[in-house]
Amino acid sequence: MTTTKTTPKKRGRPAKNTGPKLPAKSKAKPTPKPRTPAAPATDSLPINPFIHEVLSLADVQNSNAKKVEVLRNYEHDCLKVLFVWNFDSSVISLFPPGEVPYGESNAQTTFAGTLSDNIAREAAGGESATGQDLDGRNKTTIRREYQNFYHYVQGGNGSLSTVRREMMFIDLLQGLHPREAEILVLVKDKDLGTKYNISLDNVKQAYQDIQWGNRS
Repeated sequence: MTTTKTTPKKRGRPAKNTGPKLPAKSKAKPTPKPRTPAAPATDSLPINPFIHEVLSLADVQNSNAKKVEVLRNYEHDCLKVLFVWNFDSSVISLFPPGEVPYGESNAQTTFAGTLSDNIAREAAGGESATGQDLDGRNKTTIRREYQNFYHYVQGGNGSLSTVRREMMFIDLLQGLHPREAEILVLVKDKDLGTKYNISLDNVKQAYQDIQWGNRS
């Protein structure tokens, strides 16, 4: 008995759908990220700027490298002294933490408010407690006074009484531009970083000649 092979039938391809085509889904365009505004040039300040201008310029830079560049461009011993006072744990302030009286004193040694009060008043266009405006050149600057900061830290000048030292500090603040006075109040409490985004690493990269520790 012979058997015949049956060849399997090839299956035909399914008929194409000839119905109406659905519109292709359009891909949603990604929302563009807002551009970070360009920071001011790292050398955009005038000669011998206020120290608050240098710190503010470093603060708004978009990278650590640019912050370091600002600090190098405006290198001055007064900046190094401020950073050591602020960042070096061996430098101990001889003042209580917090706000400092600021303004002209009367016979009872009471003052016309705190430094923050007066900066806010001046920024709003009110009269300064010391008769100095935010944009004007004042009696003195941190650049002129930084060599006297040793009076205000442990191991500096032990012959001063507490009252005398505090009065000297208040007198110094009253002679400074209010923003520079604010820097000293921050630095005495090691709080400079609460206002200016400048780190210890930034300072160490900019000023590699600073010796840290063992200062008290």
